[in-house]
Amino acid sequence: MPVFTVHAPVVATNAHADADSFVFVRDGFHFWAFLAGPLWLLWHRLWLTSVAYLAVLAAIAGALILLRTGGDTRFVVILLVAALMGYEAASLQRLALSQGRWREFGVVVADDAEAAERRFFGRWTGEEPQAGPPPVNRPPSSLPTGLGGPAHDVIGLFPQPGAPR
Repeated sequence: MPVFTVHAPVVATNAHADADSFVFVRDGFHFWAFLAGPLWLLWHRLWLTSVAYLAVLAAIAGALILLRTGGDTRFVVILLVAALMGYEAASLQRLALSQGRWREFGVVVADDAEAAERRFFGRWTGEEPQAGPPPVNRPPSSLPTGLGGPAHDVIGLFPQPGAPR
């Protein structure tokens, strides 16, 4: 499941008044940042980061040309830089938010951004319980006790404690 970090402006004090100003940043690989890094950065308003990314990309391409590397080598190096951009895009976005007037407010695990918003605001306002349903406790008499039952099975290479060898 994807993990989202929740960022809020420093001036946000009430969930109902400032709910629209919260930003949810999904952790993980961003395909569009990999495919079109500068455009992804501009779309997310990371202006200085996009300028720095283009400068680093130009410096690497220039160094590869000066070293007289082949076209295949240049392609692989640029592809690796693009992959790095895809993996670190969320970190760059979180870094830019922490530089401004934003603070990290929490972490939410959900299937998508909508579910993350519902789960975060439900938990923050107290409408949703913090934990899932309570665990089911079965009485000891209902546990299987036969020789071939799950109580005597071996998981991996670790036998049950106290079982005969």
